[in-house]
Amino acid sequence: MAERKVRVRFAPSPTGALHIGGVRTALYNYLFARQHGGDLIFRIEDTDSNRFVPGAEEYILESFKWLGIHFDEGVSFGGECGPYRQSERREIYKKYVQVLLENGKAYMRNSLTMPKEEVDALIAEGKQYVVRFKIEPNEDVRVNDLIRGEVIINSSILDDKVLYKSADELPTYHLANIVDDHLMEVSHVIRGEEWLPSAPLHVLLYRA
Repeated sequence: MAERKVRVRFAPSPTGALHIGGVRTALYNYLFARQHGGDLIFRIEDTDSNRFVPGAEEYILESFKWLGIHFDEGVSFGGECGPYRQSERREIYKKYVQVLLENGKAYMRNSLTMPKEEVDALIAEGKQYVVRFKIEPNEDVRVNDLIRGEVIINSSILDDKVLYKSADELPTYHLANIVDDHLMEVSHVIRGEEWLPSAPLHVLLYRA
């Protein structure tokens, strides 16, 4: 079997100016992609509409142009896996939310204790709801980290994260991130170590 092509991404939120930590992460992704003859994707993660800052996306793009970091595909660069703004991918996320619900991997509101008919009636009435990921307890989740090696975290310390909000018809970061990485065929995730605690949740979401 041919070795999988390296595809990495830098995916900032348009919430303000690009900071030095973001530049560092982008640089690591850029160098890794170039070292392995891979692709670097520029994705905008703008599902948190309350934090959106007008002009931030343009500022980030101009900053990378000044830095000399070139992206192979993404927002303003084109590509076959678009759209590359998460706010333009609503229907894609809805499809995966439905898959999770149908497979019993997620639930709406407190529907774990409510009859399906009551849940359906509330939705039909236009009541707002959220969809949460259903974490099965006491499972050791293994994360293969290129720096720290195998990291094992028990699922019992994870909570049922919100994946989708009907109020704005947008997913939260966790679901959008996993769906996009999957569909954009991202091979490696390179980001700050502060994201390591989220990795077990993302492993479980990939499986689901």
